[in-house]
Amino acid sequence: MKIYCRILPFIVLILLPGCSKMYYSGLEKVGIPKREVMVHRVEKARDTQEETKEQFKSALAQFTAATNFKGGDLETVYNKLNNEYEASVKQAQLVRKRIDDIDSVSNALFSEWEQEVEQYQSASLKSSSQQKLTATKQHYQQLIGAMNKAEAKIEPVLKIFKDQVLYLKHNLNARAIASLKDDLGSVQSDVSSLVTAMESSINEANAFIKTIEK
Repeated sequence: MKIYCRILPFIVLILLPGCSKMYYSGLEKVGIPKREVMVHRVEKARDTQEETKEQFKSALAQFTAATNFKGGDLETVYNKLNNEYEASVKQAQLVRKRIDDIDSVSNALFSEWEQEVEQYQSASLKSSSQQKLTATKQHYQQLIGAMNKAEAKIEPVLKIFKDQVLYLKHNLNARAIASLKDDLGSVQSDVSSLVTAMESSINEANAFIKTIEK
């Protein structure tokens, strides 16, 4: 919460696209360094991935329930499945945004750090700072790699969901339910793989936060 309290005087900068240098400079003027912004964004990305994981598990549950349809209003089944699909799309977009936000501040942070390393007069301090920078970059690459890997597993699931939602919309009959059943195994496998990747990414985020906060 503290980062939001201190960010208010410069909230207008958020509305200036392409002005990241001005944005980060404004934050630093009120005592919020890039490192703190980065930690905050990694935390948000981690939380978003946790929410996304749960959303896709919910969508899978609804997909599975639809395949067990025994009679009643098929339009209700369609509406429930479509709502889950749309919620999943929104979460997917948010995951991508969170990753892009982290990438933006990491570029600014590492660029500044690299420039400042060259300003040291002490060889030992310069070497220590360079080692810390190199280690942080390596941890960051592990983090962003895990996040991108997890994010890449979202699209295949969404494609299947979209196809089945559209088919159900246009064919509110037993044939549509049969189509859902045909793809159930594939959906279960893809969602399981996605959840595993998300959990791995979440663990990387927690590890990175501990590293950068030292």
